[in-house]
Amino acid sequence: MSATYSISDLAHEFSVTTRTIRYYEDQGLLSPAREGVNRVFSNRDRVRLKLALRGKRLGFSLREIRELFELYDVSRDEERQLEVFLAKLERRRAILEQQREDIEVMLQEITFFANQCRRLLKDERGDGAEKVA
Repeated sequence: MSATYSISDLAHEFSVTTRTIRYYEDQGLLSPAREGVNRVFSNRDRVRLKLALRGKRLGFSLREIRELFELYDVSRDEERQLEVFLAKLERRRAILEQQREDIEVMLQEITFFANQCRRLLKDERGDGAEKVA
């Protein structure tokens, strides 16, 4: 008999809310069985939740994660799966690199304007004498 998990078990294990897990189910990422009104998650669902959360940390959308799951579900060609995943990782890396460059530019601008403000305040106070509050 394979292990099963309740929604509370998974929420606790992965430090997410049960609402998050239900949302991932609604998005087609998880497909628990039902025992009455209770959801019963398989080990497959547990692994998919783990991978989905990892994908989110890497910055993938739920749509992209679902596409990867669908590729895995329909194709047993591991090479193809890895190629698609690698392409998605490369695109994500390019986006993050651009964001890092943009942040560097913004930080330089902030530093420039902060220094200008300090110089203006110094000039207002006269010859660098600091005002005592």
